[in-house]
Amino acid sequence: MKLRELAEGLIGHRMIGDGDTEIGRLRMDSRQVGPGELFVCVPEVPHLKFRDSHQFAADAVRRGASAVLAERELDVAAPTLLVRDARYAMAYAACRLYGYPSLSLRVIGVTGTNGKTTTSHIIEHLLESSGRRAGMMGNFGLKIGGVTSASDWNTQESCELQRSFRSIADAGADYCIMEVSSHGLALGRVLGTNFGTGVFTNLTQDHLDFHLTMERYRAAKGLLFSRLGNAFGPTSGDAKYAVLNADDDASREYRELTAAQVVTYGIREQADIRATDIAITSRGTTFHISGVAGEAEVKLPLVGAFNVSNALAAVAAVWLEGVPLAQIAKSLERMAIVEGRMEPVDEGQPFAVLVDYSHTPDSLENALATIRGFADRRIITVFGCGGDRDRAKRPIMGAIAASYSDYVIVTSDNPRTEDPEAILREIEPGVRRGGGETPDRYTLVADRRAAIEKAVEMASPGDVVLIAGKGHETVQIVQGTTHHFDDREEARIALRGRIG
Repeated sequence: MKLRELAEGLIGHRMIGDGDTEIGRLRMDSRQVGPGELFVCVPEVPHLKFRDSHQFAADAVRRGASAVLAERELDVAAPTLLVRDARYAMAYAACRLYGYPSLSLRVIGVTGTNGKTTTSHIIEHLLESSGRRAGMMGNFGLKIGGVTSASDWNTQESCELQRSFRSIADAGADYCIMEVSSHGLALGRVLGTNFGTGVFTNLTQDHLDFHLTMERYRAAKGLLFSRLGNAFGPTSGDAKYAVLNADDDASREYRELTAAQVVTYGIREQADIRATDIAITSRGTTFHISGVAGEAEVKLPLVGAFNVSNALAAVAAVWLEGVPLAQIAKSLERMAIVEGRMEPVDEGQPFAVLVDYSHTPDSLENALATIRGFADRRIITVFGCGGDRDRAKRPIMGAIAASYSDYVIVTSDNPRTEDPEAILREIEPGVRRGGGETPDRYTLVADRRAAIEKAVEMASPGDVVLIAGKGHETVQIVQGTTHHFDDREEARIALRGRIG
């Protein structure tokens, strides 16, 4: 598509140079750009340590970029499209370049602090089980045609997001289920996306390094629901739905924000779709569903009340797509464990080892409260907090770990550019407040591999070892360098060393 065509209808734009330059792709990374591609310059995002990329425009052109999109005039030897807001213009141009791909899909967006990945996987499983074809995006990567590939972001930048939608649509999918992060909403990454349904899981403390306050964090999540549209269409495919968690206070605000039809789900509060008679074991969870979708008994191979909530959100979203509750209930029985979400590591040892992605105060408490409900003996918890992220949650998570665990091993979890030992020292006061006043209740081990080995070595029959924070992740970032690291692999190595 010609450069001038990408900008048609974009208010206040100005073209410098040849507007007939052909563009085949948009890029934000000057190191990846090539011929036929438009390099997009975006302003600095201080809290994410994104530098103003206008300074890389000349390098992008040297590498072959055919044109540049920018917010100010630049001294580059390439046509330049000047715009008022580069992020908005990038989303606008990406939608045009890739033929408005989200209009060809039913897009279900899942937002919230915790549970986005599990809820997305359950929705995908239920849709696929009913004969629908679905692609999926999230922090686990990008799934197209049953093949999963890595992705740099939980919610991709708009230039890549719209390209991914096009790939999913071209692969023959009817649906795309995507995790929608607060960063993605606040930074305009999902602008131009035609969401059919927005799903809200919960809101608890996280990402305050970026949003600064809970009010701003809550407002960022609310953008998904306020943008669901204000028009009624003539077909069921035009319908817009908001699936909201009745057990979370933020849902009241989101209900007021949206013009979409609302379906609520919950456990504690009255809701359109509600779970009762919940029974949790180490092997799964059973519960009864009742409400507007009908009634059903459910056997879920996932552990914990929080997964009941995740399942209810998915049930609501899929029921709204016309799948009967009875069919949904049968499909839930066949739900596979989601990678890194209360995932067991079993090498025949006489104690349980679980790897979980819980990296926020609420998710860690949910995981530990669930384990406390079925643990026969001690709970040994290995956890840490990420570097260059919300520091306020560090002592909070320390207190939670200590209050639910018999022994806590505080360790590194992607320290990034921070000193790992300094992060541990910020967690330690919380551990002591939570009940770990004496050294025999906790220890600090900066080396995560050594921390996992210690937990496995000290476990006795009937104990439960929880390795929290990284879940499905397969890297550890230390001083800006990315190393391969998988908690599940490390746990297996430690278990085999002990058993062998």
